[in-house]
Amino acid sequence: MEPATIALFGVATVSSLGMAWVIGAGSSGATPFAPAVGANAISTLRAALVVGVLGFLGAVTQGGNVSEAVGSGLIKGVSLPPTGVIAVLLIGAGLMAIGIKTGYPIATAFTVTGAVIGVGLAMGGDPAWAKYGEIGALWVLTPIGGGAVAFGIARTLPRPDVPEDVSVPILAALVGAVVVNLEFAFLGSVGGTIATAGGRVMPAGRSLSVPLVTALAAVASALVVRWDIARDLTGGLRRFLLALGSLVAFSAGASQVGLAVGPLVPLFEGQSMVPTFAILLGGGFGMLVGSWTGAPRMITALSQEYASLGPRRSIATLVPSFLIAQIAVLLGVPVSFNEIIVSGIVGSGLAVGGADVSGRKLGVTVLAWIGSLAVALGLGYGVATLFVAR
Repeated sequence: MEPATIALFGVATVSSLGMAWVIGAGSSGATPFAPAVGANAISTLRAALVVGVLGFLGAVTQGGNVSEAVGSGLIKGVSLPPTGVIAVLLIGAGLMAIGIKTGYPIATAFTVTGAVIGVGLAMGGDPAWAKYGEIGALWVLTPIGGGAVAFGIARTLPRPDVPEDVSVPILAALVGAVVVNLEFAFLGSVGGTIATAGGRVMPAGRSLSVPLVTALAAVASALVVRWDIARDLTGGLRRFLLALGSLVAFSAGASQVGLAVGPLVPLFEGQSMVPTFAILLGGGFGMLVGSWTGAPRMITALSQEYASLGPRRSIATLVPSFLIAQIAVLLGVPVSFNEIIVSGIVGSGLAVGGADVSGRKLGVTVLAWIGSLAVALGLGYGVATLFVAR
């Protein structure tokens, strides 16, 4: 490999790490624990510390699907060269940095997706319409579905005819059942999930053992949360909220790392000295550093400026956020965590009248999302036409 090519690979790698830092400081580092901070369940600095570690773990254990989609699933017929990868990452990181500086959560998924498509089209690639359909459907359904679920939970939790020692354990049972069915790379040899791994020690066949493990996890989760709430309602709600924030932080790392390192993956295909796991490891580390050093500003913006959150509304926000995030990871679709969390915050806020939901802030945020996609696509196409596809 020529020195110039090695240098380009090096610049692309550094750009990817910079993008990972920006993501850790922005969407993946700020959004998961913003509701918990708003509910005074955890301090801003401690939230940034915890979300960084959990995001790193999510990146290295579940980050492969989205990384592959971003790297090779958005454009057909061409692979981005190192200069194209650098252009994508610099455009995405630049727009994200503007969002962090101004306090408005620019959607990482929108900027990176737009930049990859713009560069790829300029190089003569063909649109991946089927993948765009998946992405568009999830992006559109996220605010509708996430907001509706958050609205329903927020309306249910304070109702006198549905005691919280019943409603909250039911939510815990749902979350526990989902957790044991998440796919992890390190469990590939035993079926990929905790449920399939646990089912192997069950005397029943697989068709019965997996549902049995799932049911046991759901019941155990519900019983633990019910016991905790029964002895200390306020403390139990906050601890459940922190558990949800941890799961969302883990899911954020799994999803968002692909936006940072996905463009790198095709570059290193066939390079045995740089396996995909090492790329995910580097991206996870960059996000970890970003969460620790840059996330507090965005955590404050989300937790205080969009709505005044209490423990119940925060729980209502995080349950659908966790579910949507894992659907995106399973499908290999880049998704915006800013969109997920903000939709949940708005939905739960409307359940209590919506008076403390900032309409102006919300409107500007939505325009920023749409604008970031359009600007990233245009910049990607223009930069690639001038400098990459020559």
